[in-house]
Amino acid sequence: MNIALFLEMAADVFGSRTAFVDASNGESISYRGLFQAARAKAQVMRESGVAHCALIDTANLTIPVALFASGWAGLPYVPINYRLTATEIDALLARVEPALLVTDAERKQAITGRQKLVVHDRQSFREVHPVSDDVEPWTDAPDAIAVLLFTSGTTGVPKAAIMRHKHLVSYTLMTEFASAEEDEAALVSVPPYHIAGIAAILTSVYACRRVVQLPTFEPNEWLRVAREQNVTSTFVVPTMLARIVEALDGQKSANLPHLHALSYGGGKMPLNVIRRAMDLFPDTEFTNAYGLTETSSTISLLGPDDHRAAHQSDDPNAQKRLASAGTALPGIEIAIKDDVGRELGPNERGEIYVRGEQVSGEYEGIGSRIDAEGWFPTRDAGYVDADGYLFLDGRADDVIVRGGENLSPGEIEDVLREHEVVRDAAVVGVPSEEWGEAVVAAVEVSQEIAVEALQDWVRDHMRSSRVPEQIHFWDELPYNETGKLLRRVVKESFTGKDAT
Repeated sequence: MNIALFLEMAADVFGSRTAFVDASNGESISYRGLFQAARAKAQVMRESGVAHCALIDTANLTIPVALFASGWAGLPYVPINYRLTATEIDALLARVEPALLVTDAERKQAITGRQKLVVHDRQSFREVHPVSDDVEPWTDAPDAIAVLLFTSGTTGVPKAAIMRHKHLVSYTLMTEFASAEEDEAALVSVPPYHIAGIAAILTSVYACRRVVQLPTFEPNEWLRVAREQNVTSTFVVPTMLARIVEALDGQKSANLPHLHALSYGGGKMPLNVIRRAMDLFPDTEFTNAYGLTETSSTISLLGPDDHRAAHQSDDPNAQKRLASAGTALPGIEIAIKDDVGRELGPNERGEIYVRGEQVSGEYEGIGSRIDAEGWFPTRDAGYVDADGYLFLDGRADDVIVRGGENLSPGEIEDVLREHEVVRDAAVVGVPSEEWGEAVVAAVEVSQEIAVEALQDWVRDHMRSSRVPEQIHFWDELPYNETGKLLRRVVKESFTGKDAT
């Protein structure tokens, strides 16, 4: 099956229904219009003789056209981070040439002239029409590459994660076809090069839902658009939700009665943020979605019922579940393994492994990282409790080795965030002559507090080896635009050296 089939199905059933709306200018396109545009651009791509369709742009109506046209034409779709430097972007483009590139008008002027690139700005791409009405059908080869996503690693050369049609189809089919009512609208504010953005397009089209695109995230604009468009569902990364909560400071409600569902993921959600959000959005059902690029988006969910139960409970163990990533989706298996591959039991910390039909685990030029038993090592650390709930501790590479003991930064961060004045925390290891690595922390606080008071707080709740030797106070901790904590930046503040 090809992802282009989802668009054809939507156009056949609800052709006149609005598919996408650009919130920045009010432009919209129907499902029939989107299907016709993708059909035309697929022919253009085939006649261009390129090997990939690359895209460097913020969210707009061109994004779904390029995605489905690429699938139809049999070309990998390659959305690239527009926030990268010109040098970084040039290096990534060189890896996918020859390519048809869709970008903004300003960038087109800077890139035009490269022999292996057919460059369109978003307007010229939309104006290109097919030469004839005879457009070749798409291939139904499930192993064909649908999307290449360059990973947002903080060190080294980005890897190109491969998602084949079979992986994206497997994920999308968990949604019920044509299940959206005509008044439903999904607000998408994550960047186009984020796997969540691609997943939102595919699942919304399959459900025949209207998608409202917000090109750049700003909390007050997000709130305005959500109210103006009567948005019923949305996805945000934790840093976005934190900024929305801050923008609503002093208010009793977000005043979004139409917002029935809010999903979040892409990083660890601070307990104080999700608790405050649930108070501000009393009519909204919350879902925590954990997944990776290499797993074609979500692999585990903490659903609305679990959110309510944890939020309303007086039991500390039940409340703690609000910080979990929930349980595995149907068809997905999750295991925790140690350094030698031994599967660990409940509440034992290690690396998270996953397997299932939607899991790709494959990189261009590197090959598959899936082992003989079908397990993919996520490089994320965490544990599963006795009831199957997954808890994240950050990246496996972030584990601090102090005096031969492995310490989880996430575990210490959770304790720090439980203090009433701590809004957020980042724990890292720095070189130590005595211990090999020393525990240090950067924190955001709502009012002044002595370093010693926070150290005593950790000491009272954990073993003394977990107590940060140093604590720095930050106005705002460093996250990238997809919600990943930039631990290397925190390390540099303590060491004065580039942590990469």
